[in-house]
Amino acid sequence: MVTNMSDEDEEIILSELPDEDLVPQMHDDLYDGLKDEVVEGVNILLERGWTPYRILTEALVGGMKIVGEDFRDGILFVPEVLLAANSMKAGMSILKPLLVETGAPRVGKMVIGTVKGDIHDIGKNLVSMMMEGAGFEVVDLGINNPVENYLEALDTEQPDILGMSALLTTTMPYMKVVIDAMVEKGVRDDYIVLVGGAPLNEEFGRAIGADAYCRDAAVAVETAKTLVGRKHNQMHA
Repeated sequence: MVTNMSDEDEEIILSELPDEDLVPQMHDDLYDGLKDEVVEGVNILLERGWTPYRILTEALVGGMKIVGEDFRDGILFVPEVLLAANSMKAGMSILKPLLVETGAPRVGKMVIGTVKGDIHDIGKNLVSMMMEGAGFEVVDLGINNPVENYLEALDTEQPDILGMSALLTTTMPYMKVVIDAMVEKGVRDDYIVLVGGAPLNEEFGRAIGADAYCRDAAVAVETAKTLVGRKHNQMHA
């Protein structure tokens, strides 16, 4: 009984923590998938005069980076990552309108969707969330996308990256259909094309003309950052 009492006393009051303790605490809460605490932390930092962009990068993206690394190293698994990502989304929903107002810099934009004939979306959702966690703007087309959906989204959204996902060996070849259609329209070189899904491998990614095959969500984020950075440098060169 006595030990319980002391635990009660030690409950962390987020608003009482100084900034340098609040941010690591938010990383922990994000890691543990504690949505309400993450939202509370975001609001406290806003009240303290932090810019939305600083909160995004230091508190949310900083926290998701740890989640991403532990996911890559097999310490965390998909369910935990989804919980963390959902908590991040909740924090993001407060910041999004504010970021638009302040015209904050963004890392890049991605359109992502599972290909036609395939209704798997856990991997894709994970990539979407991790990409948002890294500061990308993500447009998710959902599942079962015919080539027209991709082309239309590229046209209207003008992203840096197109991401395609497939979980069946029978739907994998459809990725080539999409890339071939982009080539035909003369727009293939305007976008970075990333592909992923359990049955794929690097060789397949190369064979269909993708820029990269991404083994998992953590790899997708790293690859996207590298390739977008390179693309921007070429544009300004």
